[in-house]
Amino acid sequence: MSSKSSSSPSKLHSSSSDDSPPTDLPLKPIPGNYGKPFFGPIKDRLDYFYHQGKDTFFQTRIQEHQSTVFRTNMPPGPFISSNSKVIALLDAISFPILFDTSKVQKLDVFVGTYMPSTALTGGYRVCAYLDPSEPKHALLKRLIFSILASLHDKYIPLFRNCLSELFVNLEDQFSDKGKVYFNTISDKMSFDFVFRLFCDQNPLDTSLGSKASTMSDKWLFFQLAPLMTLGLPKLLNFFEDLLLHTFPLPAFLVKSDYNKLYNAFYGSMASILDEAEQSGIQRTEACHNLVFMAGFNTYGGLKTLLPALIKWVGLAGEKLHRELCDEIRTIVRAEGGVTFSALEKMTLTKSVVYEALRIEPPVAFQYAKAKEDLVVHSHDAAFEIKKGETIFGYQPFATKDPKVFEDPEEFVGHRFVGEGEKLLKYVYWSNGRETDDPTVENKQCPAKDLVVLLSRVMLVELFLRYDTFTIEAGTLLLGSSATFTSLTKATSI
Repeated sequence: MSSKSSSSPSKLHSSSSDDSPPTDLPLKPIPGNYGKPFFGPIKDRLDYFYHQGKDTFFQTRIQEHQSTVFRTNMPPGPFISSNSKVIALLDAISFPILFDTSKVQKLDVFVGTYMPSTALTGGYRVCAYLDPSEPKHALLKRLIFSILASLHDKYIPLFRNCLSELFVNLEDQFSDKGKVYFNTISDKMSFDFVFRLFCDQNPLDTSLGSKASTMSDKWLFFQLAPLMTLGLPKLLNFFEDLLLHTFPLPAFLVKSDYNKLYNAFYGSMASILDEAEQSGIQRTEACHNLVFMAGFNTYGGLKTLLPALIKWVGLAGEKLHRELCDEIRTIVRAEGGVTFSALEKMTLTKSVVYEALRIEPPVAFQYAKAKEDLVVHSHDAAFEIKKGETIFGYQPFATKDPKVFEDPEEFVGHRFVGEGEKLLKYVYWSNGRETDDPTVENKQCPAKDLVVLLSRVMLVELFLRYDTFTIEAGTLLLGSSATFTSLTKATSI
């Protein structure tokens, strides 16, 4: 885990200078195999979670097949997913086929080769699992766009207010203990922000009380457990695999917590639900979708994104911190505050956020099914994918493609400054290119711009308060952990 605070912007290698690969690339059979029925998927699952680990699982197969496109099984396999066979795309050129909804279908593949029980979402297939060809997809995504637009003016002041509370909490804990585990206070702040944004009240003032983020975490765990490992001692791997990866966790165990979340949102979103009804969506269905958008997409995204951002910026070191302080404080003084206009002028701050999203995207996996026979290109070959086959992309490999990015494993704060902006089309964290916009016809994250905005505001508030800091980094079930080990308060603003 390394970082560089400054460097010349990465340059796209000549073999990837055009998004359209050469038409004369050789058409090759897709390498790899799925092994024997039942046993093949289990072998790959054990390799993925226990024998090799996620990144090594993919890297060894790239080396074995001498290809970034190959066949493999993806967890969880039997008995949670009925078909674990995928074609893996692990480079920046082949990956974008997953975004092209004219060629691929996104039906029930939001989290992978399985779909969590709809009992976890009120009996509804929420928008994330719908393909754009389904009529309700456009209705629901249009509602989400409308809600986000109506809340636009609240984003910055509300998030800054929540961050003020976070930093007070951080400093209190730091003075007591000499170090602070960031994830816990970040999770609480993130849920508070999300609930206050959509429901216009503090969760402490509702039946959720102080356990709101814990309830949401439990609900998220029941949906994502088949993709997790708890990091238990090897002797317990068999029992963990049986518990998490072989059979779905029963939804009734989290029903009470989910109902509390649902009721809190339902009771606080009358005007939004009125709007949903007027557009032809039942109130209950709209509310279950909005709970998913707020609790899974937004809170779940911030839960992984913010600790990763703090981790990488912390590891980048004091030189980058000084440069961020200079840019942020100079522009805030000139603009008279933290505004949309001020944030747009912070080119280094923007680049640092994009670099964090590149090197550790909050969503690592993308799935789709081919609507038709199609040909996908890597840097050096073409491959035919048959209609109905499942296509899988592991985003951290695509966004660390060494044929696109120089020093792809390094955190380079200046990577997307100046000419480096041209590389933003290879940043894929939002289920689309960073240079593209979400629409009702695609599956790109509707809150894409909000996520980037909040990440910038986090850095601005951090470096208005502190000159530099150090952290200890770790890994969690999904994502990273960050622990503050030193804080140097700002000497001048």
